[in-house]
Amino acid sequence: METSTKLGAYLLRLGDNTLVLGQRLAEWCGHGPVLEQDIALTNISLDLFGQTRSLLQYAGELEGKGRSEDDLAFLRDVREFRNCLLVEQPNGDFAGTIARQFLFDSFHYLLLEFLCDSTDKHLASIAKKSLKEVTYHLRFSSEWMIRLGDGTEVSHHKIQAALEDLWDYTGELYTPDELDSEMAFLGVAPDLNKLREPYLRKVEAILDTATLRKPASAFLQMGGKTGRHSEHLGHLLAEMQFLQRAYPGLTW
Repeated sequence: METSTKLGAYLLRLGDNTLVLGQRLAEWCGHGPVLEQDIALTNISLDLFGQTRSLLQYAGELEGKGRSEDDLAFLRDVREFRNCLLVEQPNGDFAGTIARQFLFDSFHYLLLEFLCDSTDKHLASIAKKSLKEVTYHLRFSSEWMIRLGDGTEVSHHKIQAALEDLWDYTGELYTPDELDSEMAFLGVAPDLNKLREPYLRKVEAILDTATLRKPASAFLQMGGKTGRHSEHLGHLLAEMQFLQRAYPGLTW
């Protein structure tokens, strides 16, 4: 596989992560617990969609088949998506959404910090813009982890339960496969093995402040980066892709 092809495959992973998580957060639009948080979640969703557009547009250019970012978002089947399993998990209640967001934001921030110095200058420029947005995302989700964890007995129980449910999906974030290792060798992306400890330290620091326990489970759910997904992604794509599938070539 040529280097450009491998880079395109890596960009799909990045773009699919932000696309799927953006879609999940968009599901909260009009349903947030209070208006302020409804707007905040919607704005984070829009940030993620903007990042998605840049990443998938670049992936389409490298692919050389004339596919746009819209084609890649709306005309691929579920097994062609390369997002991590964490971001496709259902919203659940507000605590579940915050826990999922925090666990991803903590990794996403560290990843983008490295990508700002990527040997691929186009990816580095995308990362620099994205990092400004993700800095806010992480602050938002961290503050809510603390408010819920160190809040009432009910909020503490709910956010702890959400952590227990989602923790098994975090290992996929920092466990490299062949493509990750190839990108690290080229200086395009970080060595994920070296992100594990900083990631866990960042997460554990917030959990300690929030009076929450780090889940004891060491089991790692894997497969999203190679196209093996949970049943949840298919339902998400059926809704997200419906209009383009029903009316091919439709434009606004």
